[in-house]
Amino acid sequence: MRLGVTGCGAMGRPMAERLIAAGFEIVGHDVRPAAEFGGFARHMTPDPAELSRCDAVISVVRDAAQTRDAIRAIGNLPPVLIISSTLSPRFIRELREEVPAAIAMIDAPMSGAPHSARDGRLSFMLGGPDDAIDRLMPAFRAMGGVIHRLGPLGAGATAKVLNNFVAATCVAAVRTVLDQSGPLGLDPARLRAVMDTSSGGTWYGQNLDRIDWAAETYDASNTIGILEKDVTAYLDAITEGGSPDALTAAVLERLRTLPPLP
Repeated sequence: MRLGVTGCGAMGRPMAERLIAAGFEIVGHDVRPAAEFGGFARHMTPDPAELSRCDAVISVVRDAAQTRDAIRAIGNLPPVLIISSTLSPRFIRELREEVPAAIAMIDAPMSGAPHSARDGRLSFMLGGPDDAIDRLMPAFRAMGGVIHRLGPLGAGATAKVLNNFVAATCVAAVRTVLDQSGPLGLDPARLRAVMDTSSGGTWYGQNLDRIDWAAETYDASNTIGILEKDVTAYLDAITEGGSPDALTAAVLERLRTLPPLP
């Protein structure tokens, strides 16, 4: 099977590398020049139209605008379009109306951060037609340790934005209390050890030493900025573009003002 990957960044590239290791032929494309990809450059093409010759294309770009741009750049889409970016399910439904009906669409967002992508242990949340998912299941198994089949198109995106709202809340809470522990006379490392074995344990807190972006403060272009984008996708899903409630507003504000990791 020949698969295209558009968006070969922190997640897309290790996903593509796992597919290559599993025997898939990969054609990658990114807005950055191939020279920046070292040995992976031989799998890259500067022409996104090359992805139209694949059996399926996986989109792992940042947001809704980049997703539309990537699809437009490919032109004639291959038989299956897989959306692995974290996007509002409302946008996924809109995209289904824009993509030709003959193209099968799967929403396949994933969780686990780059270290899980490198290890092939991502958790995938799949929505879409069963026959298309069945055909692509070997690819998902090559990239993921846990595969959730959730129902029709949009179900994966729904699960992902709800999951990521919880994750964003945990990032905000963990960073806040670690910043507060020192002034209160408790070594942040000791607090981490307590939380890891107590009710304050979270995926983010327990993996601080493994998560590539764990110590980042807010920048619109980094992973904390992407997490902010994910919360706005959650907001779009539950309010159809409306205003945030107090909790959502507080999480967004804390993400934008995260203190440095002690």
